[in-house]
Amino acid sequence: MKLFKIVFWILWRIWFYVLIMAPIIVLFPVLFVLVLSDKTYPQFYKVARFWGKLILFGMGFYYKIDFEQQLEKGKSYMLVANHTSMTDIMLMLAVVKDNPFVFVGKRELVKIPVFGFFYKRVCILVDRSSSKSRFKVFELAQKRLHQGLSICIFPEGGVPDDESIVLDTFKDGAFRLAIEHKIAVIPMTFADNKKRFSFTFLSGSPGKMRVKVHKAIETQNLVIEDKGKVKDEVRTIILEQLNTFNN
Repeated sequence: MKLFKIVFWILWRIWFYVLIMAPIIVLFPVLFVLVLSDKTYPQFYKVARFWGKLILFGMGFYYKIDFEQQLEKGKSYMLVANHTSMTDIMLMLAVVKDNPFVFVGKRELVKIPVFGFFYKRVCILVDRSSSKSRFKVFELAQKRLHQGLSICIFPEGGVPDDESIVLDTFKDGAFRLAIEHKIAVIPMTFADNKKRFSFTFLSGSPGKMRVKVHKAIETQNLVIEDKGKVKDEVRTIILEQLNTFNN
C-alpha cells in the first residue's frame, strides 16, 4: 500500500508540471501576442484564469468560495492571502473573475523555461535583498493601478520551510502600497492548499479547497504610519479563519 502511494505521488507531481507547461506551449503564439501590449492584459488574464482552473481540475482539486463581500467589477484592490503551496497562484486566479490583477512575485521564477518568459512580462518582480528593487515595485504597481488593474501579494513573502507554521509573519509591502494608492485590501484565507499540495514531494491528495473572501478593509482615510495596524488586522483575520477551518 505504501509503495502504491509513493508511485501515485510521484506520477501525480509529474502530472502537475505537465499541466503547467502544456497549455503554455500550445497557446504560446496567442500568449506571445497578448503580452506585447499592456492594453491586451485583460485578455491575457482570461487565458491565465483558464490555465489556473485547468491545473486545479486536472489535479483533482475543486474549490468552494465563501464571499463575505463580492468584489466590485472593474475596481482595483490589493488582494492578499496566506501562502502555503504552488497552487495558491492557480486558486487566486480562479477566485478573482472580474478584477484582473498582477502578481508581485519573486524574481527567481524567471529562470523557469517558457513559464519564466511570460512571468517576467506580466508580473511585478521583486528582489527582496535589493532596496532599489523594492522601490521599483511601488513604481510598477502605480502604473498597473492606473491601468485599472488590481495587485496580488502574498504578504508572508514566501512559503515557510517549516510546514508546522500555520501563518508566518507578514511583511509591510502590500499594506504600504494599498495605503499609498488608496485601494481597499481584500484578505483571503486558503484553507486546504497545504494539505492538498504542499512543498513536501511525497504528500497531498485530490479534494476540496476552501476559500474565504473577507470583507474589504478600506484605506481611504489612512496614512503610511497605519500600515502596521492594517497588516496586523489582516493577519488576525486570516489566522482566526484558519483556526476556524481547522477546528
